[in-house]
Amino acid sequence: MLCGEIVKTVGIAAKVTSEPAIEYASRVAADLRKRGYDICLDFGTADKLNDRGPCVSKADLGKRADLLITFGGDGTLLSVARYAPKGVPVIGVNMGTLGFLTEVRVEEFPSVLEAVLSGKFEAEDRVTFEVIVEGHQREKRTYRVLNDATINKSALARIVEMRVTVSGHFVSTFRADGLIVSTPTGSTAYNLSAGGPIVYPTMGAVVITPICPHMLTNRPIVIPDTLDIEIGIVTQNQEIFLTLDGQEGLPIGERDRVCVRKSDQPVLLVQSPNKNYFDVLRNKLKWGES
Repeated sequence: MLCGEIVKTVGIAAKVTSEPAIEYASRVAADLRKRGYDICLDFGTADKLNDRGPCVSKADLGKRADLLITFGGDGTLLSVARYAPKGVPVIGVNMGTLGFLTEVRVEEFPSVLEAVLSGKFEAEDRVTFEVIVEGHQREKRTYRVLNDATINKSALARIVEMRVTVSGHFVSTFRADGLIVSTPTGSTAYNLSAGGPIVYPTMGAVVITPICPHMLTNRPIVIPDTLDIEIGIVTQNQEIFLTLDGQEGLPIGERDRVCVRKSDQPVLLVQSPNKNYFDVLRNKLKWGES
């Protein structure tokens, strides 16, 4: 996807525990300000930089900016990108972490940034999911995820029993340590560790992967992202948690329902011009190496 929008305000977020990320973010912000661009930082980055300019929460950063830049790893990118409004490009700069999403290297960032500022760059729309949690004794809450929604038992809890339906059709009752509902983008995250398949990131698909299933016949399944998924918690009196992109979480229990459906707000990720998705897989997963 070739994009071209006028950039006036740049939102910047850096991994606050990484000195190289903070220092590089500081230099980039100073350079862009000299060139006449407005800069908006998230609270954590602004605090580390002692920057008194405009700053907001990560959830609101995309609402204030025409371009988002993150310095760090996938966690830093996820914390900003999953809230980004449709059409706001996101550059994820890899600061030495494994990162599947932060595919732009520090060395190539200057040229990528210039391409974006000139309006001539490649980007991909990555689907996000809307996750709705509701139950008999809880207020309905809605979240947005770029990677996954995961149901997990606590360390001491027994196996969790979950009833899964797709578009109103009963699929199965899963008895497992948990269940992952993943976007194609998130297929290389927790889903991959749990034995789920790698899905090309722009496919219209959803991956449902049980975590350590009690039944060997409970295998991961890939379905179209046009279908709504509902997960009902059957297990009683257990500590069970719903985790969103590995960064937000809340306890859930018997009679609670987790509904997952495709959001109408995709995330626009800027692509590295020097490599494709299969290059990333080979480099990160060491495919073909003996």
